[in-house]
Amino acid sequence: MLNHCERAYLWSAALGELTSAVYDRELLYVSSMLHDLGLMPAFDNHRAPFEDAGGDIGWVFAAGTGWPPDRRTRVREIIVRHMWREVDPALDVEGHLLCEGTGLDISGRNADTWPTALRTEVLDRFPRLDLVTEFLTAFQDQAERKPGCAAAAAIAAGLADRISTNPLDGQRQ
Repeated sequence: MLNHCERAYLWSAALGELTSAVYDRELLYVSSMLHDLGLMPAFDNHRAPFEDAGGDIGWVFAAGTGWPPDRRTRVREIIVRHMWREVDPALDVEGHLLCEGTGLDISGRNADTWPTALRTEVLDRFPRLDLVTEFLTAFQDQAERKPGCAAAAAIAAGLADRISTNPLDGQRQ
């Protein structure tokens, strides 16, 4: 999962550069690194969706670093919004970038948006390892325990097939 978080940041930041988006790099990095922490057993909230738990963890982390309340809230919003189907960049540019970056890394969504050389470089540096199994196991667990959450909706919508056929896996054989 650590490599997934690193890749999520790199995909997101690269998309920002490719689209000439003006975004806060530090805010995007922190949100990227913490966005799936709610999937980890030590941080799982048994009642709240993992993205809400992760957003709360992000808020606490930001508070611990001394960030002002509005910046703490931004971390929470970005982490929660990464699970939206899409995020309007006019509403939240960092949320949009993370949503798209994680969409690429998990299901291969819009893979051709990122240049092949960049995809190769990122995957060489941060290989996918056992992400498919680890991620699907975590999402299936969330779906079983929290049937109304975004993870349950993703599983119901065929995430297992999409993650198993992610073109990023075929790229690095």
